[in-house]
Formats: sequence, C-alpha cells, structure tokens
Amino acid sequence: MTNLHRIAGEAVAAAVGRGVTVATAESLTAGMVAAVLADTPGASAMLQGGVVSYSNTVKRDVLGVPQDLLDAVGSVDGAVAAAMAEGARRVCGADLAVSTTGVAGPDAHDGKAVGTVFVGVATADRVQAFPYSFQGTRAEIRGLACGAALERLQEALAALS
Repeated sequence: MTNLHRIAGEAVAAAVGRGVTVATAESLTAGMVAAVLADTPGASAMLQGGVVSYSNTVKRDVLGVPQDLLDAVGSVDGAVAAAMAEGARRVCGADLAVSTTGVAGPDAHDGKAVGTVFVGVATADRVQAFPYSFQGTRAEIRGLACGAALERLQEALAALS
C-alpha cells in the first residue's frame, strides 16, 4: 500500500464515519486525487465526483472561477485554488471539496516556478488555499501535490467533527 493510499483510506473512513460527501477539482493532478480516493473500498459512500480542469476554460465555465481572476493572477494561485474547490463543491453537490493547481514542469507557467502548488479546500463555512513549493520531476511534483491534497482533506474532515 502506498502512502497516498494509506492517507486516502483514512480520509474515506473519516468522511464515511461523519456522513460527509467529498468532491475534487484538479488541474495539476488531473484526476489523481479522485482516483486514489476511488481506489479505497467504501469510497462510493463519500466521493460525489470530480472535475479535471486542466484548461482555464473549464475552470471558468464548469467551476465558475472568475475570468477576471484568471486574467489577473493566472491559473496557479491560491485564490484560483479556493475558487476551484468552491466550484467543485457546488457542481458536485458535496459537503467538502479539495482542489489542486500548480506547475509540474518542465517549464515555469504564468511566471510561477516549477514546483509551485496550491491546494484549495471548501466547506459550507470556509474556503481556504494552502501554498506549497515542491522539488522533483514532473511525476514527483504531481504525486506530492496529490498527497498534500489528501492531507488537507483529512484536516478538513477532522475539523468538521
């Protein structure tokens, strides 16, 4: 069992135990967070769905991230991560949502360095974003971002109890 699967298993158990539903909005991780959650037995009781929003058009048109925000800061920003999480919570009808956006490389994007990652978390009461700076290959950065999102999901679930 990988560390990601261990963390996902704990998050699924916590969500199911609390009767909380979860959704994802993923750019950088392109569905990895939802896939790792879905690998866990019992995930169907908590995972509502997810949106892979690799393009800004999907961030805007599906998740409701304001175009003026995307124009002002680009796609890799804490405010964008927060808006993505809130959008996923809304469109998937979930109690809680987590999002990822960032730069996996090999090149910088929108003036942001490779390894710059933001994880968003949205509940009915609060929307937050958390900044990260990871090192490694493209695959390693994406894996680290997935782990960070799962850890933030765990924290958000614990705060609901």
